[in-house]
Amino acid sequence: MDAWGLWLIAAGVLLVLEMVTLTFYLLWLCVGAVVAAGVAWVAPEAFLAQVIAGCLVALVLTIFTKPLSRKFRAAKGYEDSGIELIGREGIVVEPIEQGQYGIVKVGGDTWSATSTQNLGRDERVRVLRRSSTIIEVERWEEFI
Repeated sequence: MDAWGLWLIAAGVLLVLEMVTLTFYLLWLCVGAVVAAGVAWVAPEAFLAQVIAGCLVALVLTIFTKPLSRKFRAAKGYEDSGIELIGREGIVVEPIEQGQYGIVKVGGDTWSATSTQNLGRDERVRVLRRSSTIIEVERWEEFI
């Protein structure tokens, strides 16, 4: 198999991992691998140039992601849908043990969730905080 094919396989694996983690960092590595595949297609013997091109693209995208996302969030009309989750009621789909992850359904969406309590399936919970893809919940009755 040619080097460009290996780079495309690496890009595919990184893309799948990005879909699982939703961090954008693996997405930028995926884009870097695609760039390296392009360099490998043009210059198959220049492995060092492939690695450098892929690394530079991934590094530049990683560095500029934060300022770009900050500008996007400051734009007029942007609403963070995660903020509206705080205080809402949810139902535990997969039990949550203290310090472990479980799954909670809030509205029509399911979220990975943590709690400082052990929560069983079908318990009502209230959302306390939200990070990028994980929410923190507590038993609903404690807030009534």
